Amino acid sequence: MGASVQQAKPRARRGRRRGRHSAMMAEINITPMVDVMLVLLIIFMVAAPLMTVGVPVELPKTAATPLPSVEEEPLTVSITAEGGITLMKTEITREELIPKLRAIAAERSDNKIFLRADGRVPYEVVAQVMGALNAGGFNNIGLVTDTGGPSMGGQ
Repeated sequence: MGASVQQAKPRARRGRRRGRHSAMMAEINITPMVDVMLVLLIIFMVAAPLMTVGVPVELPKTAATPLPSVEEEPLTVSITAEGGITLMKTEITREELIPKLRAIAAERSDNKIFLRADGRVPYEVVAQVMGALNAGGFNNIGLVTDTGGPSMGGQ
């Protein structure tokens, strides 16, 4: 097998002006597309709030009582300065914490719990208790603090 090289033949210029070459354009002009997209964006920005308006409905009047809006009493776990753990008002040991939390979580519909810790308690102890709260079935943990602390440069 052999390979051969052929040379291109020079083309004669037919009717072309000097200095003007018409080569194939290999890039896409995106300016018109951007203009269309901006117009569509403005249309949707104006139309979106109009679509969220509900249909005006006059609801019927009844003698039914409203649903009770009383939530469950918030569950609180406290850590004392000495490292003792209190569930609501009952002092418990670390070994009792997870089983009691699992029993409470099975009866409650809300998985919110508040954690109060003395400022002198090491962070490691607070993190361990938070892990126990999570293992006990409470994923929504709120850390309780007092107001009037340092503003950290804020107003």
